[in-house]
Amino acid sequence: MLHRYYLLLVPMFLFGCKKEKAVIAEQIIQKDNIKVTPLAFPEAIAIDTAYFADYPEEVKQFYKNNLYKTVWTIEKDRKALTAAIKNSEFDGLNPDDYSIGSIEKQEAGHKTLSEKELITNDILQTAVFYKLANHLYNGKVVPTKLYSDWDLYPKEINLNAKLQNALKHHTIEESLDSLKPDHIVYKRLKDALQKIENMPKDNVKDIVVSDKIVLNDTNAAMVTIKKRLAYWGDYKKEDSLTSVYDEKTAGAVKKFQKRHGLTADGVIGKGTVSALNFSKATRKKQIIANLERWRWFPRDLGESYVIINIPDFNLYVVKDNDTVQNHRVVVGRAKRRTPVLSSRFSNLIINPTWTVPPTILKEDLTPSASKNRNYFANTGITIYDMKGNVVSPGDWNANKSNNYRYVQKPGSNNSLGLIKFNFSNKHLVYLHDTNHRDYFKLNNRALSSGCIRVEDPFKLSGYILDNEENNWTKEKVDKMIATNKTQSIVLKKPTFVHQLYWTAWMDKDGLVFRNDIYDLDLELYSKLRD
Repeated sequence: MLHRYYLLLVPMFLFGCKKEKAVIAEQIIQKDNIKVTPLAFPEAIAIDTAYFADYPEEVKQFYKNNLYKTVWTIEKDRKALTAAIKNSEFDGLNPDDYSIGSIEKQEAGHKTLSEKELITNDILQTAVFYKLANHLYNGKVVPTKLYSDWDLYPKEINLNAKLQNALKHHTIEESLDSLKPDHIVYKRLKDALQKIENMPKDNVKDIVVSDKIVLNDTNAAMVTIKKRLAYWGDYKKEDSLTSVYDEKTAGAVKKFQKRHGLTADGVIGKGTVSALNFSKATRKKQIIANLERWRWFPRDLGESYVIINIPDFNLYVVKDNDTVQNHRVVVGRAKRRTPVLSSRFSNLIINPTWTVPPTILKEDLTPSASKNRNYFANTGITIYDMKGNVVSPGDWNANKSNNYRYVQKPGSNNSLGLIKFNFSNKHLVYLHDTNHRDYFKLNNRALSSGCIRVEDPFKLSGYILDNEENNWTKEKVDKMIATNKTQSIVLKKPTFVHQLYWTAWMDKDGLVFRNDIYDLDLELYSKLRD
């Protein structure tokens, strides 16, 4: 029968056996070259291995390391776990996912629980610690199971050691807190969640505007627009709620537009109206989805790195936690999404050639060239057969376009422009210059086929090359460009690149949102609440 461990009188012939058990309890268990000192708490109960039938192997291993005895015997530890579960709500997680109801109920009647109930509850708390710890460290949803173009994988963590140490030193909450992202964006997102949670109900009614509203216009929708601007903190509630679009309201509109990544021109058009029509509930879901994404992202982005926020259409160069450069970018359109990944720049290509990828071959080149064979001369594209022989446009077989390779010669008209930034990834994407620099003037820059076009790319290359040892100068790079020959600059010093996706954050101006260009937010939120 299962029993509590306590001192008791035993016959002399059993003394040797009890002494042997005591020695075992003091031993250091060694597994995979990691030494584990079994926990020894008062009122610990021996556990039959049959109790672990429905639990993961790591839970069983944890109890094996601790001589199959209960470990949640200290009230302080149990209450700390309960508090951590409740606090998971502030990270956008759902406490109900971690059996909070059962744990609170059993804790309330802890002194009256039977041995069987104590054991069951003990194992449940260990399993819940593991589950919550993993969700805080890696997220609840596995991104690679949700998206084919997100190359973010679970980060390794030794939860056995984590829990062992936390119980030994009674630091359950601190241990779980240490697993959360330490990045400033994540911390401010948590603040954003609390801010929006504390906002009053909004009772949103969609604003309908048939035409753009400009300064001094009179429009019945302006009353509702002013109320929405006041709700989000861009307009003073005491100002006049009339149908006239006045100067004060224009200032509020510009502030609102800036926070939403819109052109801050004060013109109330479709984009501004659409952003105004978002409810508190939807914005809250966005924030929660973005908190989850930050748990997927790498914990260490590097001392020097380039980060691209895809929905923000911006690239930031960060060194020692300080943003030193900012570039506008063009990213993939919804049907040809830019993948989310982390990598490291390997080399720069000066005067790159461009080999037409399969998607563009199918959807762009083949239809265009089939209508007009001059397409090849106009775009500077050379056709090669499977043996590497040049094929004239007149001999090209449009019905078998997959049987050829298409290469665009280097130069200012090349689709990649004059420089290309390579980094390892399975999607064959990269950063590059462009021959369509006018795109950077647009507000919505989801226009590419997946790769990222960078405004002022040589300023970016200058930063990267400054880290190299070969004394790279602008003049030296200019000479390479002037040759019109394709040349590679191999990079030896690490500069990391992170293509990430976040549509909500908070800064000095308050809550900031971006258009969810790939429609991912609400889908992810629903997965988090499954």
